[in-house]
Amino acid sequence: MSYLINGVRYYVDVYGEGFPLLLLHGFTGESTTWKPFYRDWGKHSKLIIPDLIGHGKTESPHNVSRYKIEFAAKDLLGILDQLGIDKVDLLGYSMGGRLALTFAILFPKRVRKLILESSSPGLPSIEEREFRCMKDRELADFIREKGIEVFVDYWEDIPLFSTMKQLPDEINKTIRRQRLSNNPFGLANSLLGMGTGMQPSWWENLNQLQHEILLVTGEKDKKFCLIAEKMKKKLKNGAWISIPNSGHANHVEDQEMFGTIVSDFLKNT
Repeated sequence: MSYLINGVRYYVDVYGEGFPLLLLHGFTGESTTWKPFYRDWGKHSKLIIPDLIGHGKTESPHNVSRYKIEFAAKDLLGILDQLGIDKVDLLGYSMGGRLALTFAILFPKRVRKLILESSSPGLPSIEEREFRCMKDRELADFIREKGIEVFVDYWEDIPLFSTMKQLPDEINKTIRRQRLSNNPFGLANSLLGMGTGMQPSWWENLNQLQHEILLVTGEKDKKFCLIAEKMKKKLKNGAWISIPNSGHANHVEDQEMFGTIVSDFLKNT
């Protein structure tokens, strides 16, 4: 389905029955990220699955400020309002996790439970954020100048996704086809507007959250395991699960375990 949200046309898939679960994909992803889980999660949850701004079938506006993470969170609010949904469970992966956390902080009454996969509250210092913004500008220029195929070649080879090379070729080919289907201007603007350096640091807001929160990381993703460990100490009602022999994209690398972890957490009321 297509919805006009604050001047941007969003593609949103809806599947299943039960308490609503809003699913947010990562950078270069789209709603199809979550299709392998539709059948099982759809038995206990009504799945709301948007393509985020600049990704998939959702529009890619040229105005970079339109991609700010706070604006993206307001867009999610608009989607829920158009669907007549008052409160959701919320699951976000990587960039989608940063957006999910932003939404929970800005609109806490609209969230019941929060699941953050391989994500962070942002960078704590101004210096770290400025450096990351510089690197994201360089990467955005790279996408625009070299094109989507050269960028995807580069993106697939960064250390963050090294463990995915162990997956069957067909899985990696499917992910590659999906990444290549994105609008390069949308990806570049997403980096410039919603990159980790551009978003506010939410570290000092974590202890304000009253929601039941689950952090999920892959055991081999040392960077995000360390972030999750630090986050858990600040959360009032947080738990952390590390999936063995898995990396950053643990929803892909151990689909069965990840799916079970999410279902168990949501059904435990």
